[in-house]
Amino acid sequence: MPDNFRVGLIQMWATPDPERNLQHALDQVHGAAKKGAQIVCLPELFQTQYFCQREDAALFDLAEPIPGPTTAKLSAIAKQLGIVLIGSLFEKRAPGVYHNTAVMIDADGSLRGIYRKMHIPDDPLYYEKYYFTPGDLGFKAFDTQVGKIGTLVCWDQWYPEGARLTALQGAQVLFYPTAIGWHPDEKQQYGEAQHNAWHVMHLAHAISNGVYVAAVNRVGFEQGDVRGNKATAGKGLEFWGGSFLSDPFGRVVAQASHDKEEILIGEVDLQLLEDTRRNWPFLRDRRIDSYGSITSRLID
Repeated sequence: MPDNFRVGLIQMWATPDPERNLQHALDQVHGAAKKGAQIVCLPELFQTQYFCQREDAALFDLAEPIPGPTTAKLSAIAKQLGIVLIGSLFEKRAPGVYHNTAVMIDADGSLRGIYRKMHIPDDPLYYEKYYFTPGDLGFKAFDTQVGKIGTLVCWDQWYPEGARLTALQGAQVLFYPTAIGWHPDEKQQYGEAQHNAWHVMHLAHAISNGVYVAAVNRVGFEQGDVRGNKATAGKGLEFWGGSFLSDPFGRVVAQASHDKEEILIGEVDLQLLEDTRRNWPFLRDRRIDSYGSITSRLID
C-alpha cells in the first residue's frame, strides 16, 4: 500500500430520475479519477432524491439486492478506472427487510464488503425508521488495494462509539456518505448551529481516533420527488453540502461549498497519521479495563 493516497468526495445533486442520477454519479466518478483520486466516495442514497421525507410503501420498489444491477455498474467503473469506490444504496435483503447500505468496491472491481447503517433516525422529514432495518453487521474496516478504510453512514456520525470501533480495526480514513440539510422551519433560528455541530462532530472523530475523516454530503433543495411524483406535501429540505476531509489533527484538508456540485480532492498522508498518534497517543492511553458500562443504556 502507498504511504500517501488521494481521496475524491462527490458532492452532487439529485433529480427525480434514478437512472439519470446513477449516470451522473458515474460521470462524477470519472471526473474524480481524472483529478487523481484513488478512493472515491458518493453521497448517501445518491440514486434518488432523499425519499425518506414521507412514508410511502411504494418507495420500497426503489430497493435492490446486493450484489445487484447498481453494484455491477459500480464494480465495472471501479475496475475500469483502477479506483476504490464507495456507494450508498437502498438494499433489499429480503421481503420486508431493507437496509441503508454502503458497498465497498475494490480497485479490481470486486465487492470487498458492505456496511449496513447502524443508527437509524426518525426526525421530521427524516423518516428512516419506516424504510431501514438497523444494521446487523457491526462496524467494519476494509482492506483495499489503496488503504484500509471504514465507512459509516450519516446518522452514525453523531455516535463516537461507531467511529472508535471502526478506527480500532485499523481504518486510516472514516468515510461518512451523508444526506443532511436544513428543515425550512428551523434554518433561520438553528441552521448555523446545526451545521457547526455536524462539522465539529466529524473533527472530534478525527482527533480522538487519530484518523482522517471524510464527510460526503449532497447539495440542493429536494422534496423527495422520485420519477416525477411529488414526494411530500411539506416544504422539503435544503441539503447544505459542505463536504470536507479532515486530517488526524482536526485540520480541514479540503472543503466544498454549501450550494454547488463539486469533486473534492484531498490527500491522505499516512506518515502524518503515524506522527499524530505518536504525539497524541489516545488509543494507547485508553483505560479499556474501565469501560464495561458503555454497553448499558444508562448508568444508574
